[in-house]
Amino acid sequence: MESKASARYQRIQPRKLRLVVNMIRGRGVDESLNVLQETHTKGARMITKVLNSAIANAVDRGEDLKIEPEMLYVKRAFVDGGPVMKRFRPRAMGRATRILKRTSHITIVLDVHDEHKAKAEE
Repeated sequence: MESKASARYQRIQPRKLRLVVNMIRGRGVDESLNVLQETHTKGARMITKVLNSAIANAVDRGEDLKIEPEMLYVKRAFVDGGPVMKRFRPRAMGRATRILKRTSHITIVLDVHDEHKAKAEE
């Protein structure tokens, strides 16, 4: 049973978030939280919030199934680019330079490990 959580329009560049998301993809939830806790970046804090939300969604939605956070792993995690805000900064000799303020959409999908599926259905 998959559970999903997303955060949209986050004010950080997708390239910076993808570095952090690549570290947790395919890992168990406990291991992913430990990795994110040791990664001291703004992106790690954002991804931790989304991961905790996905865990809560899985536990809450699985009322008929007995799902515990230890059974879950990060099935898919990806970061898409959002809208770009364009600003201008004055430069020398009367010119202006465009500044791009990028945004991101974070999505995390969790699933139950195969060896735990039978136990969750009992």
